[in-house]
Amino acid sequence: MNFFFLNSHAHRALDPSERRVSGGAELQVALLAKELAKRGHTVTIAGGDSGQPGHRVIDGVTLRKAGKFHTGALGETLRSLPQVARLLGETKPDFVCVLGWTAWLDLLSRARNFFGYKVVYICGLDPEIDGSFGRTHGWKGKLFERGVRNSDYRFAMSDYQSRLFRQSGLSHGLYRNLIRPRVAPRTKQKTVDFLWVARCQRIKRPHLFLDLAERFPEAKCEMICPREDLELWQEVSDRAKGLANLTFRESVPYTEIQDRYDAAKFLVSTSEAEGFPNNMIQAAQGGAGILSLEVDPDGFIGTFGAGFCANGEFGRLVDESSRRLSVESDWQTEGRGAERMVAEWLDNDANTEAFLEYLRR
Repeated sequence: MNFFFLNSHAHRALDPSERRVSGGAELQVALLAKELAKRGHTVTIAGGDSGQPGHRVIDGVTLRKAGKFHTGALGETLRSLPQVARLLGETKPDFVCVLGWTAWLDLLSRARNFFGYKVVYICGLDPEIDGSFGRTHGWKGKLFERGVRNSDYRFAMSDYQSRLFRQSGLSHGLYRNLIRPRVAPRTKQKTVDFLWVARCQRIKRPHLFLDLAERFPEAKCEMICPREDLELWQEVSDRAKGLANLTFRESVPYTEIQDRYDAAKFLVSTSEAEGFPNNMIQAAQGGAGILSLEVDPDGFIGTFGAGFCANGEFGRLVDESSRRLSVESDWQTEGRGAERMVAEWLDNDANTEAFLEYLRR
């Protein structure tokens, strides 16, 4: 099979020399592309132009540059159209794959008959398929929703997303997240009480983590917050400077980020909504428990005793965080519970095969 992924920055997650980072969706595309290439499939990732080389091969995956399609600016999107079309003509893919929301999904579904490929949509965030996206994201959201409906194949990455697809009457397959294999043994020393990792977006609610850090000046806190919403990032970074118990990092390269999860007792999630967030997976790989305000993908936190979900009540999150600061056994037990989730649910071979099996139907 010949696969073509359109993704802004997945190339960064494949390149071991890359110091810049993006998000979990980009990492998931990189991991899936690498697994497909390992099985002998032809795989191309067309990335947004951020100054990288225009054509190279890493781990069997061909990386191409497709203009500034990722910026959201109309002019740059229009200028990228011929570049994306040229790459589609050159690579002649069987499947064009998109993970997460973008209005490009509609454009790609319209062009498939000309190029002869099938469109594959992989759900990134739960709200992408709960019927709200067109209302909350304007005309781009409406184009995206039309692209989802017109895709040839759709994938959920959690049981909850699968239910949302069924409620919408949309056929789909299911495979779970892939994991980045460890390159070094896990450190046994836990030097951070509460860790927060996410791109700086309003849906992630970074100010709530700062509220938590302020409540517990005795706690050692760390925040890794790559800038995306520039106004929000400036607010958050300025406020973080005033907290003596908080280490603030704008970004950590993909090759080094696992060390930060390894050092944490708990990952704190303040997001309004997610899919199956990669930060929870890497925290679990590092033996960190999960303290979540809102998100508990497929109920794994309770199922595996991996921490606590406050179901949207910030006061409960504060109370449970306070208790865990004083009881050492909790982070050890809940960290082991998170590790069990990874062992039982997230197998790269099984999940890559589930992806391929659905496409073979």
